[in-house]
Amino acid sequence: MQHCFWQRIFQQTFKFVAVIFIAASVWITQSEGAYAYDNPELLPDNPTPVVDLAKTLNSVQENNLVQELEKFEADTGWKLRVLTQYDRTPGRAVINFWGLDDRSILFVSDARGGNILSFSVGDAVYELLPRTFWIELQTRFGNLYFVREEGEDQAVLTAVRTVENCLSQGGCNVVPGLPREQWILTLISSVIGGVICGFAAQPRKEGQVFAWQWALIFSPLWGILFVAFGIGPVVTRTNDWLPVVRNISGFLIGVLVAYLSPIFNQSPGTENN
Repeated sequence: MQHCFWQRIFQQTFKFVAVIFIAASVWITQSEGAYAYDNPELLPDNPTPVVDLAKTLNSVQENNLVQELEKFEADTGWKLRVLTQYDRTPGRAVINFWGLDDRSILFVSDARGGNILSFSVGDAVYELLPRTFWIELQTRFGNLYFVREEGEDQAVLTAVRTVENCLSQGGCNVVPGLPREQWILTLISSVIGGVICGFAAQPRKEGQVFAWQWALIFSPLWGILFVAFGIGPVVTRTNDWLPVVRNISGFLIGVLVAYLSPIFNQSPGTENN
């Protein structure tokens, strides 16, 4: 049972790292796929913030999203637009159709790629939502695993509402929320940091209890693993203290196990002598 649990954690972690690698290899802040052609005949005659060429949304979802985006623009001045496409794209025609400007965000959903989401972001938006935010947004909601479990419609809707929430609260440096796979990575990083700290703190002189000098020398390494990669991603994405407590506990357990490992390795014969 325990073997299956850790095997599942390894699989989920591997998937998350693979998705990060794929997303980081593509700069997604400009949607070149949407601008590759100019086919205005694919666009509707009536003005609408949502053009669902791929039929990703059902009629109820589309109507609700149209009303939501229109109200959001009226309340905040930010122009959010959604385009779904598959075999054909209106391309550059969307610029004039929607009047995209510095306060505009275009969400493009195209299932032909490895990640279905891409974005075209106005310059004024970067003051509140930096470029790293858009990479993480694409990675979290546009990857094949999220789409397979939740559906293309939820990938689009969740991405749009995440941006709406961040703009409404004055901006976000990271995408809010902590997926289980990402938390597992932070926990692993915390434990490894604890192990390094514990090994560094092992006594090296007779009568010494804790080698704080060596622990201090190695503090940049275990500190980065524990603070920057273990605690930082958690506290910036969620207000829940449970994962923070778990990561701190994992760090302390790692310290304790590594620090006491010489005692565990002593054989009974050695102790008797």
